[in-house]
Amino acid sequence: MSISYSGGEAEQAVTRTSMLPEDSNEGSLRPRTLSEYIGQTKAKENLSVFIKAAKMRGEPLDHVLLHGPPGLGKTTLASVIANEMCVNMRVTSGPTIEKPGDLAALLTNLQENDILFVDEIHRLDRAVEEILYPAMEDYAIDIIIGKGPSANSIRLDLPHFTLIGATTRSGQLTAPLRDRFGVTLRLELYTPAELADIVRRSAGILGIEIEPEGAWEIASRSRGTPRIANRMLRRVRDFAQVEADGVITRPVADAALTRLEVDAKGLDNIDRLMLRSIIEFYKGGPVGLETLAATINEEAVTLEDVYEPYLLQQGFLTRTPRGRCVTRKAYEHLGIEYYGQQSIED
Repeated sequence: MSISYSGGEAEQAVTRTSMLPEDSNEGSLRPRTLSEYIGQTKAKENLSVFIKAAKMRGEPLDHVLLHGPPGLGKTTLASVIANEMCVNMRVTSGPTIEKPGDLAALLTNLQENDILFVDEIHRLDRAVEEILYPAMEDYAIDIIIGKGPSANSIRLDLPHFTLIGATTRSGQLTAPLRDRFGVTLRLELYTPAELADIVRRSAGILGIEIEPEGAWEIASRSRGTPRIANRMLRRVRDFAQVEADGVITRPVADAALTRLEVDAKGLDNIDRLMLRSIIEFYKGGPVGLETLAATINEEAVTLEDVYEPYLLQQGFLTRTPRGRCVTRKAYEHLGIEYYGQQSIED
């Protein structure tokens, strides 16, 4: 049996949480206020208190760290904070700030109480990160002018600002940087009910007619992620307009997502390929990540970062010191008879 899949095609799958070119108009669907923001109830409630307190004192909001899986709305929540605080927001990302001078230029161009949003903040260069410490604590930066014995250090005062950092890997943040954030919020995966509300709201903005059962069908296959739900909505709309009467019903959504190879649990063809490969070639596991990646012709880092998290969350896959193992739940989902875990040597 030969199993292969193009890595390029895998990145374009409808269930990917990373930003794709087709998501370029995602901004039009984003809420602008906390009242419009659906889900993340605990984070919203706490954030509402912090924002109101800061506005009552006439101060900038304390620095905020947003962390959680991709596609859950960290950038959206940052823009909501800026709207609620009635201030401007500058947007950048960790990898694009290559030199300390790049960050210094961003900071000195901020206005009083402005927000600087840094996506993928865990990827900041260490030299750049050092500049952030005094900026976050003392609203000042130290700049070295000249070289050698004649070099002088000049401290520049900065306007009071709020740094909002977003990361999918909070564990990769250095302790000194993490400790300088006064507000830390973790975004959790959404429930199907919350996603159904998001799908109905997005459908209204896009002018799509959708029935509640159709919205629920899309939501239940969206892997707990609003970005995937909105992407699926646009794909299902195409099927509804071309092959139905333009209304997204449950049968229309089911037929469209089935043709897109997304099953009832939100698994796509690569997810199922991983599970079947472990079962058919390695008797359910354990199998090492590199070995599995070679088996299905995919990069190990892609399997670990893109596919594994959801399979682990849903209980289809487990990690052991010896490698990955498929669970009984996965056998049942794939319709394969379960005989118990066996060693590869058997």
